[in-house]
Amino acid sequence: MELSRWVPGVQAVRTYKPAWLPRDLVAGIVLTTLLVPQGMAYAELAGLPPITGLYTSMVCLLAYAVYGPSRVLVLGPDSSLGPMIATVLVGAIGAGATAEESVGLAATLALMVGVLLLVAGFAKLGFLADLLSHPTQVGYLNGIALTILIGQLPKLLGFSADGDGLLAGAADLVRGIADGQVAPTAMAIGVFGLVVIVVLRRLAPKVPGVLIAVVLSTLAVSVFDLAVRVVGPLPHGLPTPELPSASLEDLGLLAVGAFGITVVSLTDTISTASAFAARTGQEVRGNQEMIGIGAANVAASFFSGFPVSTSGSRTAVAQQSGARTQLTGVVGAIAIGVLLLFAPGLLKNLPQPTLAAVVIAAALSLADLPAMASLWRRRRVEFWLAVAAFLGVAVLGVLPGMGVAVILSVLNVFRRVWWPYQAVLGRADGVNGFHDTRVHPSALLLPGLVLFRFDAPLIFANVRVFRERLRAFARDVPDLKWIVIAAEPITDVDTTAADVLEELDRELNAAGISLVFAGMKTPVHEKVDRYQLTRVIDPAHFFPTIDDAVAAYQRETGVTWPQPS
Repeated sequence: MELSRWVPGVQAVRTYKPAWLPRDLVAGIVLTTLLVPQGMAYAELAGLPPITGLYTSMVCLLAYAVYGPSRVLVLGPDSSLGPMIATVLVGAIGAGATAEESVGLAATLALMVGVLLLVAGFAKLGFLADLLSHPTQVGYLNGIALTILIGQLPKLLGFSADGDGLLAGAADLVRGIADGQVAPTAMAIGVFGLVVIVVLRRLAPKVPGVLIAVVLSTLAVSVFDLAVRVVGPLPHGLPTPELPSASLEDLGLLAVGAFGITVVSLTDTISTASAFAARTGQEVRGNQEMIGIGAANVAASFFSGFPVSTSGSRTAVAQQSGARTQLTGVVGAIAIGVLLLFAPGLLKNLPQPTLAAVVIAAALSLADLPAMASLWRRRRVEFWLAVAAFLGVAVLGVLPGMGVAVILSVLNVFRRVWWPYQAVLGRADGVNGFHDTRVHPSALLLPGLVLFRFDAPLIFANVRVFRERLRAFARDVPDLKWIVIAAEPITDVDTTAADVLEELDRELNAAGISLVFAGMKTPVHEKVDRYQLTRVIDPAHFFPTIDDAVAAYQRETGVTWPQPS
């Protein structure tokens, strides 16, 4: 039982039903038609030889089948990670590095990502996925999509561009078009492939548009001997184990890149796993997912691979094709191995513009303009957070943009705690209880009493905001006797806040005003007792509910509710 908990593949073998085999086999073959062209295309997107995409796909699928908990999740090279990997490689060894140097660094990067994911999984650090909030994730992915689009358009049009990042890439694209570098044949093949993929994805999602585009463009080059750059024959045979290699001076940049890739991979994995688990009735095991993906990255690193993540599109293809278990991925890995052993020249005439079309189609699926429009309608602050994350990628580059997105997410959380929603409560006509006077402007207030709600834990970052609001009540409300804090939303009180409350209570008492708490949660009340605040704040001024506090105030003062006007 313990072994199957950490190695889900053991349990999958024990419980496998023979009736599932035909579906898994068919789904595996269908999946292969997507794995091969996308693996090669995403390897080039990462600045690596196309063959490394196939090696990576094979190994990570096999490793996840052993350690991954999901029955249908598909791993592999990912379009959102490609630009990040390329940025790290260029930053470490420059744009003119040899393929061998790039592969060695990429493998080291995969090893570091794998180790980080394994540590996160064993330490149950799934909360790291929350470092990217939804608005910043939308903005970041839109920035990635535009960066990929600009970077791949020259290849689709038949010329090369060296610009790194969105702005430099856009300048190179415009310069190349202006200088007449566009190759009509390459452009025709690339645009044809892109149209086929996009149209079939929309009109007939079950039809393998990528496969059709690859087959037709390869046949066109072979039959008509078209003058266009092609992939060329792939190396014969399976990948051999090799230790990842990197110099000491490169490790710092690799570590920064590995952290960013880990956060994106975590976020993508948890969201994709949750979506497909809901469809299949599975329970998401977030920590084991991290272990499975970590193991896949570590395994890939020893076979000339690069960092991988889950793929929503490939998972959807596998599920739509009838996949029941991870045997689908195993079949896909074996099929790639058969291709490399017995038909490495099969794709030698695959045009480079078609690979660019595959990547651009993936970039278009990353972009989410409707989500931006939704953020604009629903919450402008979060819309501008998404815009800032987008600009971080566009202006600073993919990896710094990732840092901007994470920082913005954290700052947004801090902003909500620093300046939480605050409300004065009153008794609204026809509604039970006490309610926000901004929502119910005609709500009645008891003379000499303020009911105040502070929707956040009281901590060092916001207690001074809390104190200034209470001081304003003491200054502005005529004949104020009690300030009752509706304390149910206050989930914590730290030591800094306790010190401020002690000082504030003394200050209010000197002005003849009592500080009162109503509805404070038991764990928070226990902390207040532990801080010995009840030495200063009267223990009788803690009430179970707001109703109890208001009733006590009325008994003490004899004040009655005013009549509605």
